[in-house]
Amino acid sequence: MKIHYSNDLKQFSRNLRNNSTLAEILLWQQIKGRKINGCLFARQKPIGKYVADFYCSKLKLVIEIDGSSHLGKEEKDKIRQDYLESVGLYVIRFRDDEVKTNMEGVLKFLNNWVTNHKNDNATTP
Repeated sequence: MKIHYSNDLKQFSRNLRNNSTLAEILLWQQIKGRKINGCLFARQKPIGKYVADFYCSKLKLVIEIDGSSHLGKEEKDKIRQDYLESVGLYVIRFRDDEVKTNMEGVLKFLNNWVTNHKNDNATTP
């Protein structure tokens, strides 16, 4: 499935990659290079009119880290998640502090999720 995005997000996503939060950096160190069950993740990936923190096209999986910038923006986050799910993507959200203080639990959850969904998406056209 080809995911289209607004061209003006290209530079914005580069800026986000260059100014990542600590939680994003910590999680990226753990998932880059196919470390999660052989799956390739992209960082700050434009999708539609949004930029996902992490995205795996093989799994159709978006991982979002919600830090302090998300406080008071729950409705916007819901609209964003609804859009991502409407184009056939799965969305997993972690709190910023959860990534910083419980990386083992975050990785266990991701590994379990990937194990349970990897074969589902291998057969999807």
